[in-house]
Amino acid sequence: MFADYITPKKEAGQGLPIWIKDLFMHRASTSDKTSRAERRRLEEVARIRGRLTLAKLTLTGIDKAYNLPAGTAGNAVHEPHLAGERAIAAALKTRPEYLWRTRYHADGRRITPQPAENYRHTRRRSLDAAQEAA
Repeated sequence: MFADYITPKKEAGQGLPIWIKDLFMHRASTSDKTSRAERRRLEEVARIRGRLTLAKLTLTGIDKAYNLPAGTAGNAVHEPHLAGERAIAAALKTRPEYLWRTRYHADGRRITPQPAENYRHTRRRSLDAAQEAA
């Protein structure tokens, strides 16, 4: 009954050979958590979609109103597209740098070239594969 209080508690991995400890302590992270950049991008998309909903605007309506090809505004929400960004910002009566903070510098200049984090997964994977091949 009192033995638990007297004997020291063993830490995880105590008494194991060093090579086994290294396996457990220095294991590569395999979590499915989203990265900070990905989370920021998704929050940005959600914020823009929320503003569009409050203004009762649709992305197809913005395409038609600003004479853009079908799907341009929808793509601009998720990926950098200058004409689509400007049309959405104009429809919301604001400036693009206020909507897409990850795509513009603080002074309003557009970031060129756009970082890979600003693209969807499929595009990012193909960019990463091209860089690895080079």
